[in-house]
Order: sequence, then structure tokens, then C-alpha cells
Amino acid sequence: MENSKQMRTWLDDLKLDHPLVIAGPCSAETEEQVLGIAHSLKDTDVNYYRAGIWKPRTRPGNFEGVGALGLKWLQKVKAETGMKTATEVANRAHVELALEHDVDLLWIGARSTVSPFIVQEIADALKGTDKIVLVKNPVNPDLALWLGAVERLATADIKNLGVIHRGFSTYEKTKYRNIPEWQMAIDLQTKFPDLPIINDPSHITGNREMIFDVSQTALDLNFDGLMIETHHDPDNAWSDAAQQVTPAKLVQIMRDLKIRKEDNTEAEYNAKLNNLRANIDIFDNQLIETLGKRMKTSDAIGELKKEKNVAVLQSTRWNEILGAMILEGESKGLSEEFVLRMFKAIHQESIRHQEKIVNS
Repeated sequence: MENSKQMRTWLDDLKLDHPLVIAGPCSAETEEQVLGIAHSLKDTDVNYYRAGIWKPRTRPGNFEGVGALGLKWLQKVKAETGMKTATEVANRAHVELALEHDVDLLWIGARSTVSPFIVQEIADALKGTDKIVLVKNPVNPDLALWLGAVERLATADIKNLGVIHRGFSTYEKTKYRNIPEWQMAIDLQTKFPDLPIINDPSHITGNREMIFDVSQTALDLNFDGLMIETHHDPDNAWSDAAQQVTPAKLVQIMRDLKIRKEDNTEAEYNAKLNNLRANIDIFDNQLIETLGKRMKTSDAIGELKKEKNVAVLQSTRWNEILGAMILEGESKGLSEEFVLRMFKAIHQESIRHQEKIVNS
């Protein structure tokens, strides 16, 4: 698959003066709930009304969606409000039912993206469709798997494609439900700059209070739109209550978000930017040089441990370093999350160096 300006055709044809917005409840619960929220969103920036019809749950016994009955409610949404509709599909049967009920936009969820078999089944069922099909990132950070799913759809002659960045699962405790791993989204944009990319701050945060900040970060990174779960009574939602916002809150979020210009042609701006980037290049080179020296010291430690037959991993020492660096990082304006990720990467590379020496 190669990047092409045609990838953006479906989005450009909407002629929006704001980011694309997909909003609605995590789950369709009742006909009254689905229609009530839709009417509240009718005259807002929302372009597609979403509702989960089938809800894959981690463990059985939880609410797993109302099923095909909810598709009739989405048809009523379109008839009564004129809004286009969207829902998640996870197999051929879902696709056939969604197409039968004229759903305008379908997305493949994170749990489905991890399986090439499921994606291929969905691609075969959608072959040649003019519906918009979006692919959420897989549960784990794997860019090849994410793009592979898009390629399967493209191979099935599905032209109106895009991706949804909803963050990635982690065993670590962080402030996010699913850590954003912004760099992976940036890498995808670098490879396919014309492939529309939508951010899902609801699933990234798991917390309605954080949705605005993550949405703003996404727009600062030139994302094309947002998918925000919206419910008229979020605290009593049947699924993912903590991450849903009211229609009024969604309107406020969209009003407060700042839309950045992609570039600026002013000579003074570009001169200042080039100067600052030159400084960044100097610092980056210094960082690489310093890290190289650090790894040479790790090599020396590896030689000493080999000579004395000492284990490579020293947990107590590692915890001391991490604690000290977090405090030092905070004093320099660096977030704890960043310092943790940086030093874990450095530590892993140091371990690799030492293991290579000890086992040689």
C-alpha cells in the first residue's frame, strides 16, 4: 500500500471547517436513550453518530450490547435527525447486518485488529463497499499489525479508509486507561500522511476529565478528528460510564479546542523556527554521544560482573537510580511518565550490553 492524496477524498468531500467528530454513547441501551442523545447532538459539530451495538467484553457476564435491535434505532436516528451513523463490527454477520441497516461508517475495534483472520473476514464481507471503514489500533503497540489491517481492506477494494488511535494496553499503572504512545501515531502519519487519523480520547483516558487535554494534543499533532463517547446520563451508562461526557460538555470541548495552522509562511517565523530546530539538533547529537559513553561504562560493569560471576540485574540499584532520576527530572520540568519511559529504555539497553559481555 502506498500513500495517495485519494486517501483523503472522503474526508475532503465533507468540506468541514472543524475536525471530524464522531460522537454518541458507548453502548446503545434503549431506543429512547439512542434517540434522545442523537437529538441533543443534531445541531452540533458532530458528523457521525456512533453507538455500540455489539460490545466485546473482557469477561463474560457483563453487558455485551443489545445486538441487531439497536441497528433499527440507528435507522430512526438517521430518519429523525439526518445524522449519519456509525458502529463497530467484529465479524461477517455484524457487517452484513450493518450494511442491511445502511450504517454509514463502520470501524474495526482494537481486539479485532489483532487478528488478521478477523480482519480478512471483515474485508471480504465489505469488498468494494463505498462505506467509510476505520481501523482502531491493535491492543498492543504494533504498527505493522495496524497497517496490515488497513492494507487488507485496501486490497479488498475498499477506498474510504482511515484509522482510529485509541491508545494501547499496558500492565503498568498510569493515569491513562490505554497509554497514547503518541510516537506510534506519528510514525503512522509519517508513512501515510494522507490516511485520515482520528483520535479516541475516551478510550485513551478512561476519564472524562482528561478528554479535553488529550483531544487538544491530538489536534496539535494534526489529527483529522475525534471520537468522543457521549451520553445524556454518563454516571448511569451501562458501559464505560467514567469516560463518557454529556452532549453539553461535548459542545463545550469543541468550542474550547484550539485548531492549529499546519504551517506558517512568514519569513520571521520560519527564521526563528529554523534557529530553534538547529539548537534541537545540537542537543540531540549531544544526547546520543552521552548515551554512547554511558553504554561504554555499562560494558565495563559487564566485564567486572563476568570476572566476579555476578548477576547482571541488580534490582536494588535500579530502583535507586529510577527514584533519583524521577526527582531530578521533576526539578527540570520533565514528567514522571517521560522519565520512567526514558530510563527504562536506557536500562534495557544497558542490560543488553552487559548480557552480551557476560555470556560471551
